[in-house]
Amino acid sequence: MLDLRETRAILAQTPAALRLLVGAVGNDGLEFHEAPGAWNVREVLCHLAEGEIEDWVPRIDLMLGERSDKRFAPFNREGGFIRYRGMTCAELLDEFARLRAESLAAFDRFAITPAQLACTGIHPEFGAVTLEQLLATWVTHDFAHTAQISRSLVRHFGRQVGPWKKYFSLLG
Repeated sequence: MLDLRETRAILAQTPAALRLLVGAVGNDGLEFHEAPGAWNVREVLCHLAEGEIEDWVPRIDLMLGERSDKRFAPFNREGGFIRYRGMTCAELLDEFARLRAESLAAFDRFAITPAQLACTGIHPEFGAVTLEQLLATWVTHDFAHTAQISRSLVRHFGRQVGPWKKYFSLLG
């Protein structure tokens, strides 16, 4: 069973972890695309901020609420690209931290119990999903995008490592 305290603690640390990871990186690294169609750091931050508004808390609210229709609204994975167009990475980090704090306040208000982890909602692609699965996905999503940002920065800076390239599997 998902540990709710651990889940909350991980979600709470993500904004600071991202700030530490990218705070000193210059614009070339932040705008670097590791491959065609891959998101750069700025785009990942836009996506993360958008998820705080349109994805996690609204879905938890729906799953725990009294409405009989438990269908999730589809989430536009690139919607944040439009909403946050023109914002710097520093501004996006601030926005994500602010929005995550609001999400954590909502998480606390929900006062989710272990029994409620079995509550379900209807995902537009997957069908019935549980609250436990949604919360585990939220944490996994944070770690996956942190890894994506790290990988992108490895590949950006790794272009100049010369013969040390052989020691970095991410540069292979």
